[in-house]
Amino acid sequence: MPLQTHSVRWRRLPLVRPAVVALAVASAVTLAPTAAQAATTLGAAAAQSGRYFGTAVAAGRLGDSQYTTILNREFNSITAENEMKWDATEPSRNTFTFGSADRIANHARGQNKQLRGHTLVWHQQLPDWVKAIRDANTLRSVMNNHINVVAGRYRGQIHSWDVVNEAFADGNSGQLRSSVFRDVLGTGFIEEAFRTARTADPAAKLCYNDYNIEDWNAAKTQGVYNLVRDFKSRGVPIDCVGLQAHFGSGGPPSTFQTTVANLAALGVDVQITELDIAQAPSSGYANSVRACLNVPRCTGITTWGIRDSDSWRSSENPLLFDRSGNKKAAYESVLATLNSVGGGSPVQVGVQYRLVAQHSGKTAEIANSSTAAGAVLRQWSATGATNQQFDFLDSGGGYFRIRARHSGLVLQVTGSASGADITQQPDTNATGQQWQVIDQGGGVIGLVNRQSGLAMDVWEVSTADGARISQWTNTGNANQRFQLQRV
Repeated sequence: MPLQTHSVRWRRLPLVRPAVVALAVASAVTLAPTAAQAATTLGAAAAQSGRYFGTAVAAGRLGDSQYTTILNREFNSITAENEMKWDATEPSRNTFTFGSADRIANHARGQNKQLRGHTLVWHQQLPDWVKAIRDANTLRSVMNNHINVVAGRYRGQIHSWDVVNEAFADGNSGQLRSSVFRDVLGTGFIEEAFRTARTADPAAKLCYNDYNIEDWNAAKTQGVYNLVRDFKSRGVPIDCVGLQAHFGSGGPPSTFQTTVANLAALGVDVQITELDIAQAPSSGYANSVRACLNVPRCTGITTWGIRDSDSWRSSENPLLFDRSGNKKAAYESVLATLNSVGGGSPVQVGVQYRLVAQHSGKTAEIANSSTAAGAVLRQWSATGATNQQFDFLDSGGGYFRIRARHSGLVLQVTGSASGADITQQPDTNATGQQWQVIDQGGGVIGLVNRQSGLAMDVWEVSTADGARISQWTNTGNANQRFQLQRV
């Protein structure tokens, strides 16, 4: 992320159906555990679900006692804000300076915190001597040497490296931006950087990191998706994608969770790496965190700074702590959201359930008791019939298939778009048949599809018999919550 400049697209158009507007919630915060169970810090709350909650750290602020008190108390992961970038670590060729980076690494180690590396190859904060190289062999040697020396110094200490940062162009091209690396080495420089980084530090997760790739419909997002898909298909070593998540006051786009889920479905972890939101709205922060929690392979969240005064966007007050180090309302919403995820699943394999929509009290069923593939899911008054009974089959990784008792077929989405029907189909364990169970407490669950990242949803909050059950952006509203009733 640039130290001072970013061309951030902040205008967000939420995807909302008119009938749902009245029921929109301020955030997607779900029911939290009791006070005795709830964690009291961000890092501890995230750790309950096996995730981290971190922040970007500046070495020069480690002498500020208020800053370090919050850092040590709240966060279980640290990212070096600027100290591991090229201009800080290799200001002139083969002259490496690690004093500030070492200070951050030593602090992380001394406080038993995870350390993220940021960043090895980036077109900004790049010394002029690198920008001036026009010979491909020279630049290739310089790039690989830089990766080997920097990643090699911290070998075994780094959880995740942002190997290549912000390589895609803004706008509608979906292509790589012009930079010394692309212009001199061609588009293959990203693959070479990842292969070199794997050798330099085999234990670190290797990430591609970028901004304005949170909206699934954006050309830039699709460019990154295609890159990762290509790398995975050819065995290029990529382990994760970082979504910077620099948002305007409206918070994340409506397709944010879809983006997270679709990237994760390629077989990589997803990390929210630089989260900040203009004016720090509680709902925007809660919805950003909830999107991560709803995708098992979204493994952690980092805010880009601690207090508003530490932020590169300080005039917009975008962080969780104010200039005096006090917790803001957004902090409380994030903590509550993190605490809403309990351990284990509320469903049991081998048990038959009715899924009763919380807003209507009506039961999910396969229409007309059909046993045919393609029959749709809808809601209906409880009859006790077997077409209203379902069991859960474990697909691994926190996902389940939902099998209709009367037909033996499983529920599957018909596409990745909001509003797509849910039908019954033969069991192939495809991602469109896999659902994450979101525990809302009290035997109430939400169901999020692995393929689409969208939630099972009674269409337009209808309470009528026959209302279809489809998928929609996860809001946590009552028409996306189902009471588990054992048969």
